[in-house]
Amino acid sequence: MSTSGDSDTIGSTELAPEAAPTEIPANSSVNRRQGFGQGFLDTISTGWADRPELLPPAREQAPYAARRRDAVSAAFPGRRLVIPAGPYQVRSNDTDYPFRAHSAFSHLTGWAADSVPDSVLVFEPTGERGHDVTLYFRERADRATPEFYANPSIGEFWIGPRPALAGVASDLGVATAHIDSFQPTETDLVLDEDADLTRFVSELRLHKDDYELAQLQLAVDVTADGFDDIVANLPRIIDHPRGERVVEGVFHQRARSDGNWEGYDTIAAAGPHACYLHWTRNDGQVAPGDLILVDAGVEVDSLYTADITRTIPVSGRFSQVQRRVYEAVLDAADAAFAAARPGAKFSDLNAAAWNVIAHRLEEWGVLPVTAAQSLDPETGHHHRRYMVHGTSHHLGIDVHDCAQARRELYAGGTLEPGMVFTIEPGLYFQIDDLTVPEEYRGIGVRIEDDIVMTPDGPVSLSAAIPRTADEVQAWVDRLNP
Repeated sequence: MSTSGDSDTIGSTELAPEAAPTEIPANSSVNRRQGFGQGFLDTISTGWADRPELLPPAREQAPYAARRRDAVSAAFPGRRLVIPAGPYQVRSNDTDYPFRAHSAFSHLTGWAADSVPDSVLVFEPTGERGHDVTLYFRERADRATPEFYANPSIGEFWIGPRPALAGVASDLGVATAHIDSFQPTETDLVLDEDADLTRFVSELRLHKDDYELAQLQLAVDVTADGFDDIVANLPRIIDHPRGERVVEGVFHQRARSDGNWEGYDTIAAAGPHACYLHWTRNDGQVAPGDLILVDAGVEVDSLYTADITRTIPVSGRFSQVQRRVYEAVLDAADAAFAAARPGAKFSDLNAAAWNVIAHRLEEWGVLPVTAAQSLDPETGHHHRRYMVHGTSHHLGIDVHDCAQARRELYAGGTLEPGMVFTIEPGLYFQIDDLTVPEEYRGIGVRIEDDIVMTPDGPVSLSAAIPRTADEVQAWVDRLNP
């Protein structure tokens, strides 16, 4: 039974006029809509226990979200601002993807995995400066209304309890109102429609506060447990003809049990698949003698996510050539980490990693030019055939956080305390790439860690996850005694 479809009860009674469902979604299957008999209509609104109206204390992130709203208000005096949470997205006919609120909406409200779809945060200007901020959402329905039982998308009889206005106001520390009372205007600045507003709320996330840093560390810690689960299940993974899919499932179990979801589609890429940067089909075999590249991150209930990559020898031991490639990537990662310091350019990390990669490729006779020529930004970049991506991106409530920030504050910006970013160099020698010696073909390696910049320099949030070649081999031994 689909949770977003209509009743599976067979019947021929058409819906009584007074029971017509409110706002039946356009994607709802007409053939699955069933009528309600008079007995149902006469009794459905009775026999329910009273629901207590509890007022919870403000959640931990509420004061942080309030300061973020103050910053937005100060930046847009006299303008009416609209920040939507977004709707459900259709997966197939009358089934939807699990709802996840827009990241900026969650950042500004503190409402996270428990957000209500179609909610809207509105900044109403009060004179020349300041705003009254109201969170509009569809609160719980009166059980005497058809909405309660007849609408499979929003009816509590179908999806479970929805929160009350007063409870959410107390929980988030923000005024609330029913979504039916929200009236948009032509002069609204709407997130993702207005470039200035979209850019500002993205740049607001460049520096993480104490709450965000704690949530990111939590996400990394749960992700570390997920990687342990994968390593511990290597025998079962090897035995399955689609072992990559087993890796994905093992990690998903950890993400859902100890977090909210994955922060992005897991990459479980074994053997030659590791050379495809965005391999998410995960339908291949995991064979002894190969490497498996796992790029995965748990999104915790606050919606903050980790982003970790480890490349693991399936048999527990790197071959000589695999280790050579692995240690080149590790050296590149260490060089990028060494380049990270307050005041350094964000692009310095990329330059440091590419410098190592280019010189290793030159040593192995892979480059058609010298490393120095390849590193020339105008005429070179030959090394990018084997590492096409950049080394770092910001990390936070989005896996690629702050993506709408101005380039001069992101790629061209400087590293400052409170910034969280990845370091993730790699080398990828595709199975049919005739420009590399045959012994390298089919080897793909990436190592990715999550880093926070402090006043004293960079700190790895993921330092506890085995990283050197020897540590990785010992990790496999420890979890497979």
